[in-house]
Amino acid sequence: MNKMIFERGSVGQIRIHVMPTKRFKTFAVSLYAGIPLSRETVTATALTPFVLRRGTTSYPETIEFREQLERLYGAGFGFDVYKRGNYQIVQFRMDTINDSFVQSEQSLLSQSFEFLGEVVTKPVTEANAFRSSYVASERENVRKKLEAIINDKMRYAVERCIEEMFRNDNYRLHPLGERSDLDQITPESLYMAYEEWLKNASLDLYVVGDTTLAEVEELVKRHFQLNRTASPGYEPEQVKPTTGEPRTVTEKFDVNQGKLNLGLRTEITYGDERYAAALLYNGILGSYPHSKLFVNVREKESLAYYAASRFDGHKGMVGIQSGIEIANYEKALDIIKAQLASLKAGEISELEMTQTKAMIRNSLLEMQDSAFEMIAYDFNRILSGKDRPVEQLLSEVEQVQPADVVEVAKTVRLDTIYFLTGQKEG
Repeated sequence: MNKMIFERGSVGQIRIHVMPTKRFKTFAVSLYAGIPLSRETVTATALTPFVLRRGTTSYPETIEFREQLERLYGAGFGFDVYKRGNYQIVQFRMDTINDSFVQSEQSLLSQSFEFLGEVVTKPVTEANAFRSSYVASERENVRKKLEAIINDKMRYAVERCIEEMFRNDNYRLHPLGERSDLDQITPESLYMAYEEWLKNASLDLYVVGDTTLAEVEELVKRHFQLNRTASPGYEPEQVKPTTGEPRTVTEKFDVNQGKLNLGLRTEITYGDERYAAALLYNGILGSYPHSKLFVNVREKESLAYYAASRFDGHKGMVGIQSGIEIANYEKALDIIKAQLASLKAGEISELEMTQTKAMIRNSLLEMQDSAFEMIAYDFNRILSGKDRPVEQLLSEVEQVQPADVVEVAKTVRLDTIYFLTGQKEG
C-alpha cells in the first residue's frame, strides 16, 4: 500500500497540506474553514458559501463564473457544509486536470488557485454588501434544503434524535442553520458575518497532485489575501461518561412507517487508543449486512425495513436507525436492546470479527484510490489532534480481539429513544 504522506506548511494564517504525487490525472484542492457551532452564527455561516458560489469581482455574473470553470478544461468546483464534533465546517473543493494532459499557456493549478482565492476573498458586492438578488435566491435555496429534511422522514428522524439527545449542547444545531433565521438575514448583515467568519475560521488548505509544497505556498501568497491575526485550531471534545435513565421522545406525524432511532453515548472518540475497537463494535452492531441489527432485527424477525448503526468518532455517539411497522415498536425496541446486551456479554462470533475486519480494511484501502477521500481522512488528524496514518489504523484493526470490543460495549450507554409514529396511534 502506498503511504499517504502530506507535507505541511503555513502561509498567512492558513495551514497547508500537500501530497506530491503523480498517481492522479487531476489536482484535488480542498479548503476547510471551521468555526465553533453557535446558534448566533450557524445560519449565516451556512448561507455564505451558497452566495459566494454565485459570483466574484472578476466573474460577477453566475454564468461568467461557470464559464470560467469551463475555460479551465471543465474544472470541478463545489462545497459542503457539515459539522464535525462541535464545529461547523465549510469545505470548498476544486478538481482540475493536470497540466501535462492539456496545452495551456498558464498553469491550470495556478488558475485554479486564482479562481478559488477570488471565490473566498473577493465576492461580488454592492455598496459594501452582498448582491441582494444573490442573497434572496440563495436564502430560498437553503430554506428548501432544510424543508427537504422534514419531507424525508428517515433523515428527519435522525436529526430529531440528535436534537433531543443534545438538547443542551450546540451539537443539536443542523449545519445548514435554522429556517426561522433566514428572513432576518440581509445582504448587509450577511456580508458582515462573512467578514467575521473569514477572519476567525480555522483554515486548512489541502492539495493532492503533481506539485510541491513550495509551489502551493507561493500560490497561496499570491491569491489568498486575508486580514487575519490568528490561526485558531480545533479543540477536540473531552467526552465524559454519563449516567441516568434513557429518555424517550415520541413524535406524531402523518406517516405509515414508524422511525425508531436510538442515541447512545460513549467516551471513546477518534483520538482514543480504543478507536479501532470502537470501529469493530459499530461494524458488528449495525454497519454491514452481516451485522447483528441487520441479521436479527431485519432478517430473522422481519421487524424493520432497515436497521443500521453509525459511530461518530468526533462526538462519542453511536446512532441506531430503523424503519418499522408502528405496531412493532415494543418488540423492535426489545430486540435492538438485546443486540446491545449481547455485545456487552461477549456474544461475538469469529465470523463476525473476521467479516467486520475485512469490511473496514476494504473501506480503508479503497480510500487510497480517491484524492478527496485521502484528504478527508487526513483532516481527521487536524480535528482530533491525533495522527493515525491509514497503515497504522489498519494494523490496529487487525489486532482487535473480541475482549476489546466488549470493553467498548461496556462504555456505550443508551441515552435517547426517539420514535416517529403516526397521527392515529394512541
